[in-house]
Amino acid sequence: MTKSKTQEKEIKDIEIKEQIEQIQLDFPYYGYRNITHAMTRAGQPHNHKKILRIMRKHGLKSQIIKLFKSYTNSKHKFPRYSNLIKKLTITEPNYVWGADITYIRLTNGFVYLAAIIDFFTKKIRGWVLSKHLDASLTIKALSKALATNPKPKYHHSDQGVQYCDYDYVGILKENEIQISMSDKGNPYQNNITESFFKTLKYNEVYLNEYESYEEALSNIENFIEVVYHKKRLHSSLGYLPPEEFEQKLFNEKSRNLETNLINFNKQSISLNSAKSC
Repeated sequence: MTKSKTQEKEIKDIEIKEQIEQIQLDFPYYGYRNITHAMTRAGQPHNHKKILRIMRKHGLKSQIIKLFKSYTNSKHKFPRYSNLIKKLTITEPNYVWGADITYIRLTNGFVYLAAIIDFFTKKIRGWVLSKHLDASLTIKALSKALATNPKPKYHHSDQGVQYCDYDYVGILKENEIQISMSDKGNPYQNNITESFFKTLKYNEVYLNEYESYEEALSNIENFIEVVYHKKRLHSSLGYLPPEEFEQKLFNEKSRNLETNLINFNKQSISLNSAKSC
């Protein structure tokens, strides 16, 4: 390769590096595959191997740290429930909802986030941020989810006291929602919800220092409702954001219903014509 071509390649690599860094400002949790798809959606398509090479060359690593810590208390005397989704194949929205709690650090103290996520679309169905870690936190998140979405067939959580609480379980039973819980000592069976919490922490919470509950609420609301739902790409959703993926499903279902209706009408006309003859 001549000197001029080498220089030209270096200039292009620097341009791509700057594009990667811009994406990582919004999504430091992205690996090279997500960055490749994000650049393609932005009209800057590149081979994923090139993206990986440039990221390695310039040390542009995604900020992934594998950890798990449960913030629900499993030492209680409430009834517990079996894991009903362990071998379940989830093929549609609002079939399984997962619920969990995490903490958010403030400069002087903590607040707590309860969230309910749709296991198929990865969309957050309901969430509440509170200064108190009690049953009312999870009940409010569940009530919010049920008020704005079709009820699921299954509700999955860990065996924490907030999810075994009689009032919480009562709401699920009143709505004829089957109750599923991770096996004791195995919180990773709620890994989809935990994955959302890690995304939230590494793309929003750890990048800020919230001085108050109000500041945390404003930032987290923007992240969930705008960044996570409308912008963040998920490999399991074909590298689409949850809202776009869900809208795609809705459009496909509407087209299928319309096609079935047209075919039904054609068959009806054909039958009526045959009778008239």
